Amino acid sequence: MESMEEVMFKAQTLIEALPYIREFSNKKVVVKYGGSAMIDKELQLSVIKDVALLKLVGMQPIIVHGGGKEISKWMGKVGKESEFVEGLRVTDEETMEIAEMVLGKVNKGLVQMVEKLGVKAVGLSGKDGGILKVEKKLANGQDIGYVGNITSVNTELIDTLIANDFIPIIAPVGLDKDYQTYNINADDAACAVATAIGAEKLAFLTDIEGVCTNPEDKNTLISVLTLDEADKLIENGVIGGGMLPKIKNCIDAVNNGVSRVHILDGRKNHCLLLEFFTKRGIGTAILKHEGMLEHES
Repeated sequence: MESMEEVMFKAQTLIEALPYIREFSNKKVVVKYGGSAMIDKELQLSVIKDVALLKLVGMQPIIVHGGGKEISKWMGKVGKESEFVEGLRVTDEETMEIAEMVLGKVNKGLVQMVEKLGVKAVGLSGKDGGILKVEKKLANGQDIGYVGNITSVNTELIDTLIANDFIPIIAPVGLDKDYQTYNINADDAACAVATAIGAEKLAFLTDIEGVCTNPEDKNTLISVLTLDEADKLIENGVIGGGMLPKIKNCIDAVNNGVSRVHILDGRKNHCLLLEFFTKRGIGTAILKHEGMLEHES
């Protein structure tokens, strides 16, 4: 049986969450789901429970998911080696076929998990309803096959699903003007969707704690980062490597109207709830300027 202290702690947690629940009621939230949180079964359930709870307390979540590790696994099964250029998967016709198959499998698995919690969900790819239109993306001028750069987002189907109380779950696959299928970087897809639907929040689930002034020391985590500060960290070389394109995506999203972008450690149970509904949070929140935090003081 729980002690009175434990009961009071839970009550205090709910009270702390209340202003955030009120503020973000009916606001759209895009969750980019990837990394270890997609592979570990316990973490999978933790993330899906968080998203279901966001929905049940009045927010309007949309999931955009990756599946890179799973795609690489299935490519290995058919004896095909994965090749990357600048972090982008070289995608020939056979690789595209495998990627679309795997992303479809991942997508419907996520739908199943959400539905099991009593929340309605619909799985889509960017091909459905013409959600994601693309053109060929080059990596440093190099043709890497069927990898798409998003040119436009049609939000009609997403808006219809949200209006009818569904959580849209989107796989990052799109079509070009000739209706050829393209693989899309999931970070790019999440940013494009968040911008197009006017999301209040965009959360990236990653395999790092957030942005640190010293990447080797998690105690140097930066809880809040303005666009000016982010630019300075890029200039000073503090943000580089694989984190650089992600931060640039975050900056673009905020510049294009997304109020807050969160970089979270998806390896931590209930990271979304801890970041969204507590004063301190656990990752890095990127916003235009410090004044946007005044309501949290």
